[in-house]
Amino acid sequence: MDKFDIIIIGAGPAGMTAALNCLRAGKTVLVLESESFGGQISFSPRVENFPSYRQTSGAELMDKLYEQISEWGARIELESALKTEKTEDGFVVTTDYNTYLCTSVILATGVKPRHIGVEREEELIGSGVSYCALCDGAFYSGEDVAVIGDANTAVQYALLLSGYCKHVHVCALFDKLFADKAITDVLLKRENVTVTYNISLKEFVGKDELRGLKFENTKTKSPFEIDCKCAFICIGQIPNNKAFESLVELDKNGYIVADENCTTSCKGVFVAGDCRTKHIRQLVTAASDGAIAAFNACKYVDEANA
Repeated sequence: MDKFDIIIIGAGPAGMTAALNCLRAGKTVLVLESESFGGQISFSPRVENFPSYRQTSGAELMDKLYEQISEWGARIELESALKTEKTEDGFVVTTDYNTYLCTSVILATGVKPRHIGVEREEELIGSGVSYCALCDGAFYSGEDVAVIGDANTAVQYALLLSGYCKHVHVCALFDKLFADKAITDVLLKRENVTVTYNISLKEFVGKDELRGLKFENTKTKSPFEIDCKCAFICIGQIPNNKAFESLVELDKNGYIVADENCTTSCKGVFVAGDCRTKHIRQLVTAASDGAIAAFNACKYVDEANA
């Protein structure tokens, strides 16, 4: 079995930043990715909140990072990590194709936005369907937009959007908002925000770009339509941590419990990016986590080899 100093599971901005820093420290690194390199940010057509770039695309930014770690000598495999076990000598990582050994592991598996499951949702991602107002909201300044959801993230997104969008439609499935009272009270006072309750999304309107949404009232079954340029879907996220629930501690929502040093409950396992417990999930914080996790993983490897 091939052995590495550090195996990084996940090749989004956190995982690849971790790889870059581990490689620069002289460590042998294997990066495992189960789906596509770059993570969620790869689907964002414009990125304007990452230092040094006035504007770029998520795909272009991740391509550059991929090239960078490749040039530094990372071994990169498109394989899914099915099981990770701690042994006396380190860790055994079993994928759908191979088994690898390593001294330390960095988990950077990210999250998936919970999709609403309406036809053409995937097709319109980046063309009027978004899961991140922090990432994409500014592109719709002066436009009518919709926020689908009823909890804290949805209300926070709606407040943010109301600062520069012409009108914000908040579309709630139930007869109330479940967000904290303080921010809900602020939202309901905004003149350019309309909250509509008891509606269920049935259709995205628009051919190449979103033009509107069709709903059904869950009580009366009557149709309800909204004209908008973008729908921000905020119905939760799903961390990709199921395969590690017996290795590290997860919180009640499935996120890996970690501190600001990116350490986990299992010695030698570190975590970076959106899959860990944290308050802010952005491209720049994922990259920051990657650097921190790399530093601590390298330190762990050095101490293990001393």
